[in-house]
Amino acid sequence: MKKSLLVLAIFGAFAGVASAQSSVTAYGIVDMGISRETGGTDANGNAVKSVTRLGSGIQSGSRLGFKGTEDLGGGLKAMFQLETGIAADTGGFNQGGLAFGRQSWVGLDGNFGTVSMGRQYSAQFIALDSIDPFGTGLAGNSINLFTMPNGIRNNNSIKYATPSMGGFTADVMYGLGEVAGNSSAKRSIGGSVGYAAGPLVVNLSYEKDNAAANTATSVTTVSTGSTKNTQLSGSYDFGVAKLAAAYRKDKADQIVASTGPSAQVNADNFLVGVTVPFGASAFLASYIRHNDKLAANQDANQFALGYTYALSKRTNLYTSYARISNDNGAGFTVSDATAGGTNEKAFNVGVRHKF
Repeated sequence: MKKSLLVLAIFGAFAGVASAQSSVTAYGIVDMGISRETGGTDANGNAVKSVTRLGSGIQSGSRLGFKGTEDLGGGLKAMFQLETGIAADTGGFNQGGLAFGRQSWVGLDGNFGTVSMGRQYSAQFIALDSIDPFGTGLAGNSINLFTMPNGIRNNNSIKYATPSMGGFTADVMYGLGEVAGNSSAKRSIGGSVGYAAGPLVVNLSYEKDNAAANTATSVTTVSTGSTKNTQLSGSYDFGVAKLAAAYRKDKADQIVASTGPSAQVNADNFLVGVTVPFGASAFLASYIRHNDKLAANQDANQFALGYTYALSKRTNLYTSYARISNDNGAGFTVSDATAGGTNEKAFNVGVRHKF
């Protein structure tokens, strides 16, 4: 209760600032939809019960945010963004109840580029979200198989992004692990190089995330190693249709316990998708392949279809269906922009409003 009152007080303070200064903007999304999830099995092969739920943030996570800039002169600007995830179905907060769990950063922008610090999206997520026909939302969410085990955001991160130079951009991000006595534990390093001009968008990104390193006194429970992800993504807009494709290589080798096996990952992920606009409508489709290269050979395939209809510039209706085929005990499920999935098939329908 105290946390809710504190956050509401902060919102009220920012609302006052926003009305007094044109450089501060309040914005948000309210997204509500119904999702029907079916067809899953547990680790023993038993059928998982189907579920119908009312979800907040199926196409896009419901949110309330504040962003702003201040002109410091000489081409230099201060900038910030604070964004909280709203669970509109219950009136609560997403991202584990964090006050500003979606984004929370401050930085400087100038002719040299942009430097920002705080809780920020990873370069790989931004690149994937920009080309995915489903926008990493709806039942066709690309992250269903392009999993990001370390999350789509980096805490305690410092990011530098170059200005656009003939359509080319680059950025690098360093996330401090903040583990006492071990500067490499929980550290993340990533970045991307991109090109965007006219109908063409291409991006190459890389991220390495180190595991924590902890040792108990009685039973050694060491978690070491790292995950490494390399991703190439792009799209081309022909006008009548926008084609998208992505490839990512995932590798990980983490010792999770002295008496247990290593948590290994070696997989290739492929995505092809299309968006076909037609007046106020847009038809979406994608196919994703997860190719497990370990001995278990736990492959998976996802087929997805979707449709959106714009009632206005701010409000649209949506519907989507996706099905995952898991092989050899793979446990991938169909999720959406906010909620993790429970089953291998999902259908959703809803409405999204931006303000």
